[in-house]
Amino acid sequence: MLKKRKLPLAALLILSCAGATAQSVLVAEPQRKDWTAYNRKATFTENAIYLNQQADDGLLWLNDANFKNGTIELELRGRDLRGKSFVGIAFHGKDDETFDCIYFRPFNFRSPERKSHSVQYISAPDNGWKILREKFPGKYENEIDPAPAPEEWLHAKIVLDYPVVKVYVNNADKPSLEVEQISDRREGKFGLWVGNGSDGWFRNITLKNAN
Repeated sequence: MLKKRKLPLAALLILSCAGATAQSVLVAEPQRKDWTAYNRKATFTENAIYLNQQADDGLLWLNDANFKNGTIELELRGRDLRGKSFVGIAFHGKDDETFDCIYFRPFNFRSPERKSHSVQYISAPDNGWKILREKFPGKYENEIDPAPAPEEWLHAKIVLDYPVVKVYVNNADKPSLEVEQISDRREGKFGLWVGNGSDGWFRNITLKNAN
């Protein structure tokens, strides 16, 4: 078993080793060399990763990570700007265009009219939010109760047990969203994701494969 190096807690990224048991973990600082950006500029600080704002979706892939079933935990933060803040994670990715995704809309968290659109599942490229909302209203998105503050750090735990995806927010006992994956991919790339015109902050990222 690999031993953990002592690093600042906020700077840790814990990733289950490929092919190892669930107890075996590799600890590494979130350095630029460990990640590959797509359509974004990534800034690495001592305790967070920042993805800048620009047109179209953006991704920051974790190099050499093949994630299957298991648990993803992280803290993320967006903005209280309607239609301009979409932050989340991509998983079971094939490439820059093909992946499943869980993301949040902070500007909807405390809106009486839009709170049911707070957390969203999509499967790119064919099943984006608009298609899913039209075909299956209310099935692939939901509100978060209690509602987080829109511009504060949010803790998310995403539990994958193909095809079931459960999303827990701020250590809640009940999931804010529970869906079945549309794609048939059971493993793939992991990355940080921001939507069209959005930036975002990410820290304390933990991945643990179930097997």
